[in-house]
Amino acid sequence: MSHQYIHIEDSETLELREAGDLSCAGDEVVIDVAYAGINRADVLQRAGFYPPPEDASPVMGLEVSGTIRIAGEHSGFDTGERVCALVHGGGYATQAMAKAACTLRVPSAVDIKVAACLPEAFLTVWYNVVVRAGLKNGETLLVHGGTSGIGNIAVQLGKAMNCRVIATAGSSDKCQLLADIGADLCLDYKKAPLSEQCLEHGVLGGVDVVLDMVGGDFEQFNLECLAVDGRIACIGLMRGGQATIDLTQLLMKRATLTGSTLRRLTHEEKARCFREVDQQLMPLVESGHVRPLIDKTFDLRDAFAAQTYMSSGAHAGKLLLSCR
Repeated sequence: MSHQYIHIEDSETLELREAGDLSCAGDEVVIDVAYAGINRADVLQRAGFYPPPEDASPVMGLEVSGTIRIAGEHSGFDTGERVCALVHGGGYATQAMAKAACTLRVPSAVDIKVAACLPEAFLTVWYNVVVRAGLKNGETLLVHGGTSGIGNIAVQLGKAMNCRVIATAGSSDKCQLLADIGADLCLDYKKAPLSEQCLEHGVLGGVDVVLDMVGGDFEQFNLECLAVDGRIACIGLMRGGQATIDLTQLLMKRATLTGSTLRRLTHEEKARCFREVDQQLMPLVESGHVRPLIDKTFDLRDAFAAQTYMSSGAHAGKLLLSCR
């Protein structure tokens, strides 16, 4: 038997290749992949800007859904169970290996395609918004890139925590989509300066937590919009890694600026967060209170086209690869 996977030939060429069946250790599982999530980290890896750790698969892909093909003897899973998982690379394939501690059972009420949208977004949002930034019930959350795969989950989690949620997007259609999933205020950053829009709506200086995946020239606005004791969690640099900020506001507001990348987390930290995600977030999907937005699904062999579409910024919601 064999499985297929996407190989990076060079920054502009992806090839569909074949290899033997995967195996796993006792605390791991091998998954027959139904769908793989596409993330910006994959695009950066293809371009050579985000190399995988030495112990990770060189194959792109950080999250999958499917069924257990092989269950390690200490994994706690059984063959045939429906799961989704954060993988240490290797998601762009028909088989993927995952640590059991980073694998979640998919409830029968949840579609397996929907499940592929969850692992990376759940871990990113939970770790950065709740663990690091300490969002509390009833606070105000600002989410940049609200219609992205991560952003729409953050918006919906904020509403599930009874927070006032403000979100940014780059068109009126995307702002309407954010309103449809519960955002209290949607800001089109192409219309007018965000500070002006926040001042107009009376929220400038009233934001407790910012989830920032854009960086660059948005960083000064993030400080301006913060309330006293506000927290900024930076997870991406779509507008660049350099920013000029007024440190006076950082001091006067007792602000906290923190950042992280998933690949820098230890296996132990990921496992702890996944236990919390399973307890706190998966029930929200099962009950329908969180409904991940899905934009398009591409065949595995069309991974390059999928990444090109992501890079265009035209999508609203998660992009997936069908790997069956």
